[in-house]
Amino acid sequence: MTLKLYFAPGACSFVPHVLLELSGTPFEPTMVKLHKGEQNEAAYRAINSRGQVPVLVDGDVVITQILAIIGYLHDRFPEQRFLPTEPLARARVMEQLAWLNNTVHPTFTHVFMPYKFVDGTEAQAQVKAFNVGVYAKLLQELESFAARAVAQGPWLGGEAVGPLDAYALTVLRWGGIAGIDPERFVTLWSQAQKLAKEPAVARVIERERLQLNLYKPA
Repeated sequence: MTLKLYFAPGACSFVPHVLLELSGTPFEPTMVKLHKGEQNEAAYRAINSRGQVPVLVDGDVVITQILAIIGYLHDRFPEQRFLPTEPLARARVMEQLAWLNNTVHPTFTHVFMPYKFVDGTEAQAQVKAFNVGVYAKLLQELESFAARAVAQGPWLGGEAVGPLDAYALTVLRWGGIAGIDPERFVTLWSQAQKLAKEPAVARVIERERLQLNLYKPA
């Protein structure tokens, strides 16, 4: 076994975790407990000096950053069609993945870890509250995209399950943590449930012990 994935339950590492499980190739899923600070331990920093997940290890090769890992897995397992092969279709999927990674994801970080951006309890509460509103609008934008996508094919990226589906499920799930009911986004919620029933995805959800809807009414 040469493939190893360092992941944290419920984090964006869910995306390559799903892709590896879909590939059918043996790999070693290795959990990094962020809440215990394992990402800051010397052993892990020796693998990824930034202390982030995911990290993919393929033999002697170490790859970090989710978009780089997605591209690598697509090329390593072309038969899985993780990304479209037609240039424009692939560009559109990568466009959406980049937006999820550079806009939606960082907004949630402001909600979940406001202490990274400002000192003081009151200021952190303000940062969190403001970004909850921003995050809800971003999820609505993603919902509109999903509605258009599923009108053309079964999955958000086309005919095959891919990284866009897994990333959408991840950020939708985070909505519950932010106090936003994911079920209000009808298309996204339906697609998330559909994705969760895929055998390979179900195995990842079980391994990470995830609950799809974490929303708790006030």
